[in-house]
Amino acid sequence: MSMDITFLGSGSAYPSPHRGASALVLRTEGENWLFDCGEGTQTQFMRSQLKAGKINKVFISHLHGDHVFGLPGLLCTISLNLNPQPDQPASCVDIYGPRGLRLFLRVTLELSSSQLLFPYAVHELETSDDQCPEEGRLSPALTTSGDAFHPQERPGRTIQLDPDTDCYNLIEDKQFVVKAFRLYHRVSSFGFSVEEKERPGRLNTDLLKELGLKPGPLYGRLKNGESVTLENGRVLTAGEVLEPPLKGRKVCVFGDCSAPLGDGFKSACQGADVLVHEATLEDGLRDKAVEHGHSTPGMAAGVALACGAQTLVLHHFSQRYKPEALRRDGDDDVAELRSQAERVLQGSGTRVVLAEDFLTLPVALKKNV
Repeated sequence: MSMDITFLGSGSAYPSPHRGASALVLRTEGENWLFDCGEGTQTQFMRSQLKAGKINKVFISHLHGDHVFGLPGLLCTISLNLNPQPDQPASCVDIYGPRGLRLFLRVTLELSSSQLLFPYAVHELETSDDQCPEEGRLSPALTTSGDAFHPQERPGRTIQLDPDTDCYNLIEDKQFVVKAFRLYHRVSSFGFSVEEKERPGRLNTDLLKELGLKPGPLYGRLKNGESVTLENGRVLTAGEVLEPPLKGRKVCVFGDCSAPLGDGFKSACQGADVLVHEATLEDGLRDKAVEHGHSTPGMAAGVALACGAQTLVLHHFSQRYKPEALRRDGDDDVAELRSQAERVLQGSGTRVVLAEDFLTLPVALKKNV
């Protein structure tokens, strides 16, 4: 099963001609998940090879405008391009994010008289007071959504922090386990971990042929872990003909932060194939970055090191750092940000990648060694 990440926006604060505001898409077979949706994201979709109408889940890390202002417009554009079939009702789009996101969407859609042709549900993560300074905490009056649903809104969950894991349990299905964890920023912020479940090992078809078993339904039963009885009466177990299961892939996306909170991020992101982390300013501006709730490349690399990540992708750059291909003499060198992270990660084996708009990064299947 293929898996890849496409960055629709790699800049901070606002969209510019060089970098869009925060947004990335994780694609697997049958799934297209959007992480953050800054202003202009729908335009970035149109400039990419991706289709906004295929988005079936959205994850919002925090409520700053460069991560959420594009969401109401994107939902409306998806609706405008939808061609619903009478015998196939539109599926519900699930949206996950901090407390207050439900009311934000409800008010913007209602005040603009926006009617959607598909249902949506907002699942809110309860925030904790230690995720931001006091001035960043939202009062209950601003975040209480009441009972007046948008016509296409469906009831969503309110998700509490699991004290045993220090994480929020968002999704668990046949393919994935998705968790969120707390980050410290100027407002409450979250990161997300998407872990693919183990995949069954390959069948030893050579051995099966030696045993006289031809390809057919019995192969499928063995692949599913069942035992089968051969014509000679021998009971063949799946363990005899299956290679060890393949460990699933893991992708972790951090929202804006100057530090992760607690230990939830370590367990959720341990051994991540790809860890996406902001690096708004260079290491020499660390004090300024922290003052505004942000990170530098060295700080992001420290998180990747703690998690044993295979690849660290830096993004959410200040607009002062233009993509390498557009840099002119005198411009701040975005390549230096990669070097700063690599110095911290030296000897760890972790690869560092600088995100640019429309970069697509494949996430390879794991192999047994």
